[in-house]
Amino acid sequence: MDERENNKHDNYDDHDESDDHHVDIENVARKEMRSNASSFSERDIREPLLRSRMNNTSQIAIVGANVYPIESLDYEIVENDLFKQDWRSRKKVQIVQYIVMKWTLVCLIGLSTGLVAFFNNLAVENIAGFKLLLTSNLMLENRYVMAFVTFAGGNVALATCAAVLCAYIAPAAAGSGIPEVKAFLNGVDAHSILAPSTLFVKIFGSIFGVAAGFVVGKEGPMVHTGACIANLLGQGGSRKYHLTWKWLRYFKNDRDRRDLITCGAAAGVAAAFRAPVGGVLFALEEAASWWRNALLWRTFFTTAVVAVVLRSLMVFCQSGKCGLFGQGGLIMFDVNSAVASYTTPDLVAVILLGVIGGIFGSLYNYLVDKVLRIYSIINERGPAYKVLLVISISLLTSCCAYGLPWFTVCVPCPAGLENQCPTVGRSGNYKNFQCKPGHYNDLASLFLNTNDDAIRNLFSSHDTHEFHLSSLVMFFSATFCLGIITYGIAIPSGLFIPVILAGASYGRVVGSLLGSISDLDIGLFALLGAASFLGGTMRMTVSLCVILLELTNNLLMLPLVMLVLLISKSVADSFNKGVYDQIVKMKGLPYLEAHAEPYMRQLAARDVVSGPLITFSGVEKVGNILHCLETTGHHGFPVIDEPPFAAAPELCGLVLRSHLFVLLKGKRFTKQKVLSGEDLLRRFHAHDFAKAGSGKGLKLEDLDIKQEEMDMYVDLHPITNTSPYTVVETMSLAKAAVLFRELGLRHLCVVPKTPGRPPIVGILTRHDFMPEHILGLYPDMKPHKKVK
Repeated sequence: MDERENNKHDNYDDHDESDDHHVDIENVARKEMRSNASSFSERDIREPLLRSRMNNTSQIAIVGANVYPIESLDYEIVENDLFKQDWRSRKKVQIVQYIVMKWTLVCLIGLSTGLVAFFNNLAVENIAGFKLLLTSNLMLENRYVMAFVTFAGGNVALATCAAVLCAYIAPAAAGSGIPEVKAFLNGVDAHSILAPSTLFVKIFGSIFGVAAGFVVGKEGPMVHTGACIANLLGQGGSRKYHLTWKWLRYFKNDRDRRDLITCGAAAGVAAAFRAPVGGVLFALEEAASWWRNALLWRTFFTTAVVAVVLRSLMVFCQSGKCGLFGQGGLIMFDVNSAVASYTTPDLVAVILLGVIGGIFGSLYNYLVDKVLRIYSIINERGPAYKVLLVISISLLTSCCAYGLPWFTVCVPCPAGLENQCPTVGRSGNYKNFQCKPGHYNDLASLFLNTNDDAIRNLFSSHDTHEFHLSSLVMFFSATFCLGIITYGIAIPSGLFIPVILAGASYGRVVGSLLGSISDLDIGLFALLGAASFLGGTMRMTVSLCVILLELTNNLLMLPLVMLVLLISKSVADSFNKGVYDQIVKMKGLPYLEAHAEPYMRQLAARDVVSGPLITFSGVEKVGNILHCLETTGHHGFPVIDEPPFAAAPELCGLVLRSHLFVLLKGKRFTKQKVLSGEDLLRRFHAHDFAKAGSGKGLKLEDLDIKQEEMDMYVDLHPITNTSPYTVVETMSLAKAAVLFRELGLRHLCVVPKTPGRPPIVGILTRHDFMPEHILGLYPDMKPHKKVK
């Protein structure tokens, strides 16, 4: 390739990682961010945050300074002589072992995710419960200043712990993690997305962040946690820790890891919402880019294991052995008082909620995008600034939660209540706050509670006038704004809970205003409001519908939830993309959409590749191979057979960079240019070329090639993929893009249409299908809005 094309691949598709390289990229990104700071607020919403196309996998790092190169994943089945020999030698018992081991791994994923979710909820409920109980007791003693100091001080301490973990140990753990998992399942890998350190910080950072009272949820982080657990179990063993069991080596490939991580993402949703079917549908609708029936079975089995584990542990906690956990923590909101039938005015009210949810959802996504871009100016200065930003948001959240209830009027306790009023303790619908006996503060009942209890209070149907309209409007405004400014700071933060809180608030407002014309229950209005806001922000339909039905344990609301989700999604789609798609785009992750951009139909495959390519002969000189590995970052090289090994130059196949490292490390060289495949097949085994876990494979510096070996030859035929996917050069780029995504490719060879030319024109990689690259080559081509 020419220099421009070489640089293009080096910078974008697949690059060897080193600390020095990371520092160089970081410095470039910092300079670029500073130079663009003046026009920062005017950036288009579709523009990636880092124009240099250097990617960063962490939510906080993409708006900060930790920039890492990305890699594509090898989902294609490599068919070379070595792997074919391994497949032929496998016995039936080994195939059975592989199947049993895969089912065992998905069972362990479900078991581990369920245990982590229970520990997460147990810790949050007890830590936050102790903090709120202490604050409530001080309020009862009229020690209001001390109560605020205790409340705010506890929040800041917990927030600082979460921020330090994220900023200094694992920046990739910040944010929800769903965009990263979605990109990984699309074929994009980057530094530390699913690393063990990210898993550790995701668990404990989420506990500290949610317990600190931030308007964030633990549901998004649970998806990332489940994916990290699946990645850890699917590493295929570890030589470092002496886990090299023979069966585990079968999983040292990206295809099996992709399936396991899909199961992990589904398990995360199932654990967060106690919604096993919703977890499967979430993986199908939102997370996974490739799906098949076998994967459906495995994800369903994984989520079933999660449900059993959580149910068993919750039964254990009902005996009072889990401290303040009790029966709460794991979300379950019963809305059983809803009317089963509904009239035309009720449907009008539901349609209105859907429109409101679509407008608010698109506005929410727009503001989240702008806030993330503003935070990048702060976060790129270093970890200390990230921690200071978290502390600032924590203080602001504490001031709102403790200060706003002072502006509301105390409400007399309703007569004939089964529950105590005012509530003594951390949870309940009736917080005393500063009110006299027999009265409660409705806004404090929402703010001075865990987020789960606040949602449970909003979904309550006991009393239509339980919350003043002014209190609901104030709570909606606070959660809407706090949710926006909290997402993007250096803590694990999910979007589900803030959106549900805000949506339930305005849903209850609409229910109160339309109570005279609609017979729907006020709690049902709150649920439909939450559904409309979820549909407007996340643009999911089927999975959200099932998750909400499993949350509320009431199938009678199915038609209304379906209607409100469809309307809110349709309205919001006319303004911008879903929040996760928007963040993936902003982070610069090269996500391949299911449909090609319309302008790609005007181009052919040959229009975005350049030549001549860097190619190898079937029997190549060692020095030439080493020189190419040193001077390029390509991860795939065409192998051309030439006379005397072929009558005319022909494409033998494609050889991977990682396989070349293993081959050169083995030093099975010959002094003459002859075929030596039989010797290589005896010397090497298929597992020698298996992909190492967590990027611990061989690197260029691991090779020790002596000067006298540079003029020797090595036969590449045994490790060459002899059946790479190829397209003719005249195929439209749109058609090639669909083929590339549907097959999960990393390299797509472009071959000439006419004879008498070199056997290969170029190689298409993921980068070649990105709009930024194509429009950079053809600036006069105008992108069109894609029709959904």
